[in-house]
Amino acid sequence: MTLETTEAKDARATAALTQKSGSQAVMEALIHEGVDTVFGYPGGAIMPIYDALYDYTDKLQHILVRHEQGGIHAAQGYARTSGRVGVAFATSGPGATNLVTGLADAMIDSNPIVCITGQVFASLLGTDAFQETDVVNITTPVTKWNYQVTDANEIPSVLAKAFYIAKTGRPGPVLIDITKNAQLQLFDYMGYEPCKHIRSYRPAPIVRKEYVEEAAKAINAAKKPFVLFGQGIILGKAEQELKTFLEKTGIPAASTVMGLSALETDHPLHVGMLGMHGNYAPNVMTNECDVLIAIGMRFDDRVTGRLDKYAKQAQVIHLDIDPAEIDKNVKAHVPVWGDCKETLPLLTSLVDQTDHAEWLAQFRELEKEEIKEVIQDELNPTGDVMTMGEVIKVLNELTGGDAVVVTDVGQHQMVTCRYAKFNSSKSNVTSGGLGTMGFGLPAAIGAWYGAPERDVVAIIGDGGIQMTIQELGTIMQFGAKVKILILNNEFLGMVRQWQQLFHDRRYSFVNITSPDFVAVAKGYYIDGNKVTEREKLKDALKTMLDHDGAYLLEVMVGKENNVFPMVAQGTSVSEIRLK
Repeated sequence: MTLETTEAKDARATAALTQKSGSQAVMEALIHEGVDTVFGYPGGAIMPIYDALYDYTDKLQHILVRHEQGGIHAAQGYARTSGRVGVAFATSGPGATNLVTGLADAMIDSNPIVCITGQVFASLLGTDAFQETDVVNITTPVTKWNYQVTDANEIPSVLAKAFYIAKTGRPGPVLIDITKNAQLQLFDYMGYEPCKHIRSYRPAPIVRKEYVEEAAKAINAAKKPFVLFGQGIILGKAEQELKTFLEKTGIPAASTVMGLSALETDHPLHVGMLGMHGNYAPNVMTNECDVLIAIGMRFDDRVTGRLDKYAKQAQVIHLDIDPAEIDKNVKAHVPVWGDCKETLPLLTSLVDQTDHAEWLAQFRELEKEEIKEVIQDELNPTGDVMTMGEVIKVLNELTGGDAVVVTDVGQHQMVTCRYAKFNSSKSNVTSGGLGTMGFGLPAAIGAWYGAPERDVVAIIGDGGIQMTIQELGTIMQFGAKVKILILNNEFLGMVRQWQQLFHDRRYSFVNITSPDFVAVAKGYYIDGNKVTEREKLKDALKTMLDHDGAYLLEVMVGKENNVFPMVAQGTSVSEIRLK
């Protein structure tokens, strides 16, 4: 027996002599898992956990949000910029149900989150007690795993499983519901042991090398190969592996919305963004390539358009860690199940050093067409009103592509994703799959705590900001240095665009009246400014970025500007319209 093993055994024997409450065990679990920040809101059923937290504030930073939805979105933002598990606390009943939107968002966007909710005493379960809600059954469809603890003895092992499940394989949200008696209960604490294996759970599949070899054979024979990459690259920490593969093969590559920043925007093989409001070339060329290589993406409907007209000419190679995604929407001729951190190097070792310059040039020709028809006027408008695109262009000039950019949902989101420059990974934080308005502000707060050394700019529309504007109070109290850029077009812009294009301009309840956002910010002791003239835009943005602390800048943009290109719903990616 080694000395280390003896010491470990002695430590556990000593721990066995220690009694702790269930709530103290929760704190110990968080510390052992490396958690440094928790976003939450106290209440009756979770009060014992908050009482225990009182003695751990030297090790755990708690950010008091203004709404539980803000707490979970902040945990998402934290997870996205830090690469670690985000943690949120909420009480029972309405506290727990206020987490549901964030759980659904985290589930579809693969964010590693652990939510801990309080629950009524076990003896009251099923009696419709005050603030009792069956949160386990409510959240089952929107969590990777959930569990209700009624006995404190379970807390260490259950939380170990929770963190393991949340962060391994395809990440996702986990919710642990702890009854109040379990939080108060004293038990013989045997120490905390991180989970490394669950018999029924297989997060890291065994890679079948025959499929990697088959994929390499197809790629080597391809004349017009095309790579589509998604957030799986970022989650798998495989950014360098992707770049090495691309630079060896010379294959053009396009990103999903969630994959943005995995490859720097200005990389010579980066040909733009896929999807409904993505770039012209990658959408059109999807139906021209002979081999389509999808890496860490799930063929969302906003990427594919009509499935019966999607890449039918191509041999599809799909690399993904989640077997449920392979063949779900698009049939894979070569399925490569595994972590792209492992599969990409195997594939790179088997592919030829090639150059697809002529094929890449075809993308660049289509790009010129998009610049002429769309981008030039969006980034360099000649009219009196400012465009969202020109605001992002000036922001790029000032940040140099080094900022973390957080977006809410709507036209501003699509314009930002189209034009923002990214030099490094984990720089694009947005609600992709669920499209949650109100995500932007709280997610930006969490993003700043996840990467406090970086500039964090939250770009939000005048509609979305009003859904979670109360989180300005969180900034006021705790000092997150978030830069809030509101692009105000006085409409719910994306809905209005669809009503214009597909409903004969019948604008039904999309004109939204807003408060004086700068005055609201000042009510929370946050400095701000409003810009209505192009000549003042650059100085205003520079003032925002240079300000030592949070800052709100409202920019008035064109009321009825549309986001193009656009793949209309029910059409093929080949039918993408420039105007």
